[in-house]
Amino acid sequence: MSLPTPQYRLSAIRAHDVYEPSEDTFLLIDAIEKDIKEIRKRDPKIVLEIGCGSGVVSTFVNQALGGNVTSLATDLNPHALDITLETAKLNDIKIDVVRTDLDSGLENLRGKVDLLLFNPPYVPTEEEPKSNIELTYAGGKTGRSTLDRLLPRIPDILSPSGVFYLVALHSNDIPMLLKQHSDKMQSSISMERRCGIEHLYILKFVKKLNE
Repeated sequence: MSLPTPQYRLSAIRAHDVYEPSEDTFLLIDAIEKDIKEIRKRDPKIVLEIGCGSGVVSTFVNQALGGNVTSLATDLNPHALDITLETAKLNDIKIDVVRTDLDSGLENLRGKVDLLLFNPPYVPTEEEPKSNIELTYAGGKTGRSTLDRLLPRIPDILSPSGVFYLVALHSNDIPMLLKQHSDKMQSSISMERRCGIEHLYILKFVKKLNE
């Protein structure tokens, strides 16, 4: 039986320049649902979503795990944090939010995150983002300007049994992304879907057992 999509208030999301749940959001949710039995077997204790936006993904994961996790969510946009808290409350879930850039200031979580989620700004753009909503999609010339700042730290963030789910676009160079930290993590394409002109991927990275 499929897991329900969390409730959220679309009017509040649109009113506060917060990224609206879209095809990429639901593809990430679908990938997590597909793997939920495996994720549950790993018995995750700490879940971290970077760039939480509406909070729909964090809320879904929390519900799917029965609320038996410490769920943390970060975002630069304070409105996104407010909406995330509202989404969590609507679904009787507890999420702790932190206003920060990526995982800055969360050094105490190094090596402890069992499930890491990131739907970054991945659209290739020539100009720097000038608003909260542009920050949610504008990824620079490669579409990876934000992601490339986080990637070097992924193995250090994850716990020994940690898993990282990443949303990416075909133009972000999927083969290159899959080769990241190949000595420390196993990577795979969890799901992919063509949505209009976009070809979206969910990439999955798992810590190797000898790490």
